[in-house]
Amino acid sequence: MVQHSESSAESTSFTGGATSGYRWVVWGVLILAYLVVFFHRLALGVVRDDLTLAFGINATTFSNLGATYFYAYTLMQIPSGILADSLGARKTVTYGTLMAAFGSLLFGLSPSIGWAFAGRLLVGIGVSVVLIAILKILSQWFPEDQFATMSGLTAFMGNVGGMLAQTPLALMVVWFTWRSTFAGIGVASLFIALLCYVLVRNTPQEMGLPSVGISSSTAHSRPISRETLSRGLAAAMKNPGTWPGFFVFMGMFGTYVAMTGAWGNSYLREVFGFSATKASNHLMLAILGHALGCIFIGKLSDQMKRRRRPMALFTLIHVVSWGVLLFGNGGRLPTWALPPLLFVLGFSSSAVILSWSCSKEVNDPAIAGIATSIVNMGGFVGAAFLPVILGSIIDRYGHLLEADALYRRAFFFCLLSAVLSLVGSLLVKETHCRNIYHQMHTAAKSAKSGASTDL
Repeated sequence: MVQHSESSAESTSFTGGATSGYRWVVWGVLILAYLVVFFHRLALGVVRDDLTLAFGINATTFSNLGATYFYAYTLMQIPSGILADSLGARKTVTYGTLMAAFGSLLFGLSPSIGWAFAGRLLVGIGVSVVLIAILKILSQWFPEDQFATMSGLTAFMGNVGGMLAQTPLALMVVWFTWRSTFAGIGVASLFIALLCYVLVRNTPQEMGLPSVGISSSTAHSRPISRETLSRGLAAAMKNPGTWPGFFVFMGMFGTYVAMTGAWGNSYLREVFGFSATKASNHLMLAILGHALGCIFIGKLSDQMKRRRRPMALFTLIHVVSWGVLLFGNGGRLPTWALPPLLFVLGFSSSAVILSWSCSKEVNDPAIAGIATSIVNMGGFVGAAFLPVILGSIIDRYGHLLEADALYRRAFFFCLLSAVLSLVGSLLVKETHCRNIYHQMHTAAKSAKSGASTDL
């Protein structure tokens, strides 16, 4: 008996170790796809002049070209959650990365602006499925109390792709032209799609390994029926706890993309006289700040066992940072103040990653993909529309105002967007870093039963 128990314990230890080891292979391969997501998300700001020269476009058309990615991304968020919960992360990311690869090739080879829009649309649809699939993988392969930490690490690695879309992209465009660069990214994406199909598995059980995530005990490990998905989507959208995170993500991520992916490069060049490379170097500080902040706030939140408090603190810092950028030193900061301020802007914007946890933890674990996709959609609503608003202001007042006054007027909408995030953070339901859906459901039933008894 003792020998059998020891053998069983050794077997459990071995399989548990295999699970903890292979989870990093699965996560690492998906991170390669996520690098591509962030690269495309922030790349256009660096090649604005090249695109203007190639296609003869104005600021509004440029903004809409960039926003096409976000329009597609936004519309695909709920379908992405459904795909992650039904088709599984492996096939979802494989097919999505393939589509993004063809979109990048089309964008690089486009003979006209119409084809460039088509390529950008394909890229947006393709990469839109990656993050939600990764979050689903985290819920299956990692313990629940590591979710925010791993979300932060995931966001950090994604932002490495964003950093590649700054100075490295500017240098690649000089060396190889923008067309060859985007075509090359398309070829690399084909290889990443192959790796996803070969190496990624949706759950440890698919490899005969023990499960570890929250979904292992409370959610389905096999595909969910269409009827269940429909009910889950309706339940998540009706849940009041889902929506504060939506507005936090919408307000703050919109400002982050407006600065790092659309208008920050032009702002630094036109207001401060920076070269394209110097402007990209400065924006890399914002992206680096965001990346480091994602790790920090995720770990901090998990250790504090709090979601709302760190989120509200970071959003407040973000609002103050935008206020300093707009009104500090009479509206024009000295150049030495830009690097630390851009870093803080990026660092504080990392609060958005807690939105995923907040949404997941107030909804049924079986629909973790759908719940996080709703919140994620908010971020891309902001990222789609805020840069376009800025572009229309720049087109409208560009011939009337000096550059510093022009961008101050445009960026005022970023300040308003940041304030929206702050309000949302104060309305987030505190979960103490655990899923409280069943607890909330039981409490609601008890309250309803008590009310009926009183009657």
